[in-house]
Amino acid sequence: MSSPMPARFFFFLSLVLFAPFVHTQAISGHPEAALFVERMERLHGFDAQELQKRFARLTPDARVLELVAPPASPTQRSWTRYRSRFLEEQRLEDGLVFWRENAATLSRASFLYGVPEEIIVAIIGIETLYGRNTGSFNTFSTLATLAFHDPRRAEFFRQELEQLLLLAREQGRDPESYTGSYAGALGLPQFMPGSLRRYAVDFDQDNLIDLAGSAADAIGSVAHFLAQHGWREKAPVALPVDVAQVAPRHLQDWIDLGIRPTLGLAVLREAGLRPRRGIASEMPDAPATFVDLVTPEAPTEYWLGYENFYVITRYNRSSFYAMTVYQSAEALAQRYRPPEQK
Repeated sequence: MSSPMPARFFFFLSLVLFAPFVHTQAISGHPEAALFVERMERLHGFDAQELQKRFARLTPDARVLELVAPPASPTQRSWTRYRSRFLEEQRLEDGLVFWRENAATLSRASFLYGVPEEIIVAIIGIETLYGRNTGSFNTFSTLATLAFHDPRRAEFFRQELEQLLLLAREQGRDPESYTGSYAGALGLPQFMPGSLRRYAVDFDQDNLIDLAGSAADAIGSVAHFLAQHGWREKAPVALPVDVAQVAPRHLQDWIDLGIRPTLGLAVLREAGLRPRRGIASEMPDAPATFVDLVTPEAPTEYWLGYENFYVITRYNRSSFYAMTVYQSAEALAQRYRPPEQK
């Protein structure tokens, strides 16, 4: 039996079959673009003619489509490889500098929203290297390309294009003046336009939300995002566990439950799960999710993730991402010394 074609093959096949349309036709020529313009006029009062002119000046960005496409030969998931990309010495050192430079702001955000300073610092470091890599793609062009030419997630990107236009109107900016990632994310914390409108805050109180230029706004916005998604102050995030006494069927059943914490302490204890030796003597009495951190050719790491772990996955829906944030935060907290103690 032949192996199935990878997703990237079909993605690029669709681009090849419609190459003349995709790469040379203005976005305004796409039938969904006309429907989008009509909807923006009807629901939000946008000038349909002006919006149509904007789309008429744009052709799909082939580089964006290439970057968002699934890999041609998907590599096996590797926790060790993923972790090493972000939890490395220079990023930690840069994080400590960022923390000291913004100590008062981070302290205020943590106090107001109940989110640890190190979690906020870790997320901004993982997302953009503390603002060094926020992206140079024109956000309007990027989202228009993906809204009408990404065969997998067009509906999501149409929603984000709508949010960008609303954001630009609210901020009094040209919608084509924003730059960000190849997926349309903006600023130091890489908020999509919809998240920016819902969760970003003017934390430096200058009457402008600026996630690209204001570290204070980025810090406050990350903390507000996590708080709004249910962050619990001083509650556990994750705990490494020993599965030596647990039947393999339990492990797979727990993994299959998904990322939302639903496993009770009594069930876990009865199955033989224990904290990893030397880490803790007891497991928290709180609902947990069972996390498997797989590395090919190496033993799998097993953890329990609690509600705050789940909250981090609302930022990026990956257990690898959430664990990297947690471990980066722990490493930063161990090294950090306030400015007056340098």
